[in-house]
Amino acid sequence: MSSRAGEGGAASSAASPQGLWGGGGLIPTVTVPFPGLYGRDGILPARRVLRLSGKGLWEQLRDFPTLLWLSPRLGLDTELGMELLCLLGVLASFGALLFESLRDSLLFALLRVLYLSLYQVGQVFLYFQWDSLLLEAGFLAVLVAPLRLLKWRSTTWRAHDSVTFWLVRWLLFRLMFASGVVKLTSRCPTWWGLTALTYHYETQCIPTPGAWFAHQLPIWFQKFSVVATYVIEIAVPLLFFAPVRRLRLFAFYSQVLLQLLIILTGNYNFFNMLTIVLAFSLLDEEHVGRWLGRSKKRHTSTWPPSLRSLLSALTELSAYAFLLYWSIQYFSLEINWEKRLLDSKVAFTYHEFTTWLRAVTLPLVGLGFLSLSWEILFAMYRCFCVRGCFWKLWATLQWGVFATATLGMFAVSLVSKWGPSSGKLWPGIHQMFSAVERFQVVNSYGLFRRMTGVGGRPEVVLEGSYDQQTWTEIEFMYKPGNVSRAPPVVAPHQPRLDWQMWFAALGPHTSSPWFTSFVYRLLQGKEEGERGWGLGDRSWGGPEGAPGASPGVRGQVLWGLQALSWALGAMGQVLGGLRVFSWVLGTRGQVLGGLWALPWMLGTAGQVLRGLQVLPRC
Repeated sequence: MSSRAGEGGAASSAASPQGLWGGGGLIPTVTVPFPGLYGRDGILPARRVLRLSGKGLWEQLRDFPTLLWLSPRLGLDTELGMELLCLLGVLASFGALLFESLRDSLLFALLRVLYLSLYQVGQVFLYFQWDSLLLEAGFLAVLVAPLRLLKWRSTTWRAHDSVTFWLVRWLLFRLMFASGVVKLTSRCPTWWGLTALTYHYETQCIPTPGAWFAHQLPIWFQKFSVVATYVIEIAVPLLFFAPVRRLRLFAFYSQVLLQLLIILTGNYNFFNMLTIVLAFSLLDEEHVGRWLGRSKKRHTSTWPPSLRSLLSALTELSAYAFLLYWSIQYFSLEINWEKRLLDSKVAFTYHEFTTWLRAVTLPLVGLGFLSLSWEILFAMYRCFCVRGCFWKLWATLQWGVFATATLGMFAVSLVSKWGPSSGKLWPGIHQMFSAVERFQVVNSYGLFRRMTGVGGRPEVVLEGSYDQQTWTEIEFMYKPGNVSRAPPVVAPHQPRLDWQMWFAALGPHTSSPWFTSFVYRLLQGKEEGERGWGLGDRSWGGPEGAPGASPGVRGQVLWGLQALSWALGAMGQVLGGLRVFSWVLGTRGQVLGGLWALPWMLGTAGQVLRGLQVLPRC
C-alpha cells in the first residue's frame, strides 16, 4: 500500500485498495444464484428487462446504463452476457486482492461498471440499500485510488488525496445519521418505546446462533442497547468532523463496536463489513501505523502541557460530558437500586424531535461544508509545496479537477431523506442529481426504519408432493424453517431468494409479484432454473427427476397472527386459491396454536388438481 502524506493518509490507503474494491469481490454473491433468479428459466429473467426500443447503442447506455446492451453485438444472449460480466468481475477483484499494482483507479472503475450493469437488471433481488451503498462506495474508490496503470512510476501521495477521501467520511456520516433519524421519524412504537431489540433478534431475516443468546438478555438491557444505538447513530457521527484526533478515534471504535455486534447477531451480508471499511476514514496515518508496528512518532510526556494539548483535552472531556448528559437527559436513564437494573425511556416527543431535526439540518450541512473547505484549502497549500514548476502546476490542475468533483458530490448528496427541504436547495442541485441518479452515484439511506414481526414472526411455507399423497415442506437452506435446526452464518454472502421470501411474508401477495413466477418455476421442476435457489429437501414424497414428475404445490402456509387470502396467477390467469387460518410460534420457538388450511395444488398446465383437504398441525 502506498503511503499518503497528511492526516488520514494511511487510512485512505487501507480503506480503498483493500476494502472499497469489494464491489467486484462481491460479484460472486450474484453469480451463485444467477441461473435460478435471472436465467432463461429463472424467476425474473434478465432478458425481459432489456427490451429493444429502436434506440441507438449510446442512447440505450445513457437511459439504462448496463454493458449487457453489448451482448447481441458479441453474439451472446443476456444470460451469457451476465455470466461473462461476473467472470470478469471475479478475475479483476481477485487480481486486485493479490497484486498491489492492480489496486488502481481504472480497475475500480471497471469493477463498478460491472456491478452497475448487473444491478440494472437485478430487479427486486438486487434493490437493497447495501447494493446502493456498495455502488456509491465503489464510485468513491475510483476517486480515491491512485492511477498507477498509466504511469511508469507511482507517486507516494497526491496533494488532493485528502479532498477526495473526505467523501468517504461524508458517506459514513450520511449512512449512520440517516439510519438513526429514520427510526424516530417513522413513528415506530417499538423504537419509541425502546423495545425494538426485544423483537429484532427473533424476527430478523436470517439470525445467527448469537441472536438466540442476545434474545435471552434482560429487557432493561435490551432497552439500554436501543439507547446506545441512538447515541452511536445520531450523536457520535457529529464527531466525525471534530478537530480533535482522539474524538475521531472514539467515533471510529464506537461505529466498529456497533457493526461487530450486528455481525454477531444477524446475517446482513457485506453491509457491516463495508461500513467498517468506511469507518477507516476516521483514522490517521499514525494510528494505523501503530497497528502495523510502523509508528514513527514517539510520544513523550511533557510538562507543563502546551496550550494546544490543553485545549484538545478540554474539548475532548466536554464532548464526552455532553454525550453523557444528552443520553441521561433525553432517555431518562436512572439506576434502580432495588431491582438492580437501569431504567430508560424516551423523554421527548415526536414534535420536539422533528423540530430539533429541522433546526440542526442546515448547521450540519454547514459543518460538513466547513470541514470540506478546510481539506480543499490545505490540499491547495500542499500543491504549492511541490518542488518544480511543472509538477507544481500539474498538482494544482489535479487539485482543481478533484476539488470540483468533490464539491459536486457534496452538493448532490444533500438531496436525501434528512437533508434540507427542496425549497432550500438551489434548483441546479436537483438537476445535477437527476442527471446522475441512474448511475447510482449518490443514494439515500435509512436502515431498520420499522421493526417487523411485532405480533409474531410470519413465514411463507411451501409444501410439495410428487404423488399427491405424501406432502413435504420445501425448506430453504438459510432462512428459518425447521425449528430444530440451528441458525446459519452466511455473511458476507446474501441469499437473495431467502431475503425476498422474508419480505413476502410481511405483506399481501400483491406486494411480491415475483412470487407468482417463483411458484410457476417450481412447478415446472427444471433443474437449470432452480440452480442457486438454495432449497433443502427435494424428495417431496416421490422420486426426484422421475419422468413428468414436476411437483405439485399444496399451499403457502403463513405463520403469524393475521389470516391472509392469496390468489396467485401466471401470465395474469388465476390458477388457484389459498386461505390460511394462522398459527402462532412462541418467543422460544414453542408451538402455541394449531393450523387448519385450505390447501391447493397446481399442475404443470396450471389447472387446479386438488380441492379441499383439512390438514391439522400442532
